Amino acid sequence: MFNTLKQLFGFGPKLDYAQLVKEGAIILDVRTKGEFQQGHIKGAQNMPLNNLSTEASKLSKTKTIITCCASGMRSAQAKKVLTANGFTAVNGGGWSSLQGKI
Repeated sequence: MFNTLKQLFGFGPKLDYAQLVKEGAIILDVRTKGEFQQGHIKGAQNMPLNNLSTEASKLSKTKTIITCCASGMRSAQAKKVLTANGFTAVNGGGWSSLQGKI
């Protein structure tokens, strides 16, 4: 529980998003299609949060999924949905910030 609290408040180990991508992680942008078309990380898949529950079966459970959105709120929700359904997922936060980390 202490480790969870540390990570929750940003004191836990930092994730190496670039390494996750090198290892085959999927970047999943959960913004709307219109938001995605205005700009996104090259190679990212778009699956709006509203559709995630019904379309998650299209994703691979053998790869880590890095969720992202505009600010990190929807991507946090997406991570919860995915992990509850047996996926390995991490919250990448806002897409523009994540882009600088990979």
